[in-house]
Amino acid sequence: MRCAQLAAINQLTVVDQPDPAPGPGEAVVRLKAAALNHRDLWIKLGQYAGLTFPCTPGSDGAGVVESVGAGVEGSWIGSEVVINPSLGWGVQESAQGPEFSILGLPRAGTLAERVVVPAGQLAAKPAHLSWEEAAALPLAGLTAYRALFFRAQLKAGERILITGIGGGVALFALQFATAQGAEPQVTSSSSDKIQRAGGLGSRGGFNYLQADWKAQALKAGPFDVIIDSAGGADFDALLDLAAPGGRLAFFGATRGNPPGLPLRKVFWRQLSLLGSTMGSPSDWAAMTAFVALHRIRPVISEVFSLDEVSAAFALMERGGQFGKIVIRM
Repeated sequence: MRCAQLAAINQLTVVDQPDPAPGPGEAVVRLKAAALNHRDLWIKLGQYAGLTFPCTPGSDGAGVVESVGAGVEGSWIGSEVVINPSLGWGVQESAQGPEFSILGLPRAGTLAERVVVPAGQLAAKPAHLSWEEAAALPLAGLTAYRALFFRAQLKAGERILITGIGGGVALFALQFATAQGAEPQVTSSSSDKIQRAGGLGSRGGFNYLQADWKAQALKAGPFDVIIDSAGGADFDALLDLAAPGGRLAFFGATRGNPPGLPLRKVFWRQLSLLGSTMGSPSDWAAMTAFVALHRIRPVISEVFSLDEVSAAFALMERGGQFGKIVIRM
């Protein structure tokens, strides 16, 4: 089979490898499409913990089950599936356990024609989705769903601010919040992305490069729920935008740690700061059911072939995407 392989930091090529064979409890999926996440870019750039080379990155994928190992029902063979990339969550719903990992490192990932995964990670592909849309769903959809509904407990009618619109998780958060009947608004450094978010349910947006963006957002707020993945210096502004009793759920820190945390703002206004990572098997089941019920379609920014995988990574590195970057096999 052909796969994308990182031989070392920033050394990405497409190579031939032997077809994988399933072990006990495993299945081989012949992938139709895969998708990129920022995690894959950080692995490529050497900015992720636990790096091992060579490796095949990729956490998102959808395809057809080709073979199964001992202990797996043969009825899976020929099934159209989407893969849950959250491995070894553990027994607690509240947080992942010590065996937790994400498909694509250290386990070989989905930027390949075939991937072998535990059969428990398979779910039926939502019937209304194309292969490209199904491949775009797993990691970002799961992350957004847990942050919104398990951690922040978003309810219909609540005001929600989603930062950094254009990325995969932020767009899923917008689509899910809209389907839930909440009132979403967004931030971005791109006025075009803010405008495009309006077509997905956003009721307004704020360009955080403008000096008065916080004042504009205060007029539109305050917000019951805020979803963020950046952190950094603007995190203090998010505290000011939260309503009394508001919930701030964050799943990343791409701009680093906030330079300071003003605890008086947090305790006096009874704010909740909620860290969130990926999701549990029950989150996964609820997310895929939610997507099927509301017929949500992931936003696809651009589709590349496997031979064009370097161009796909380059698009993500320059932040030019609006939605998911997909690799068609």
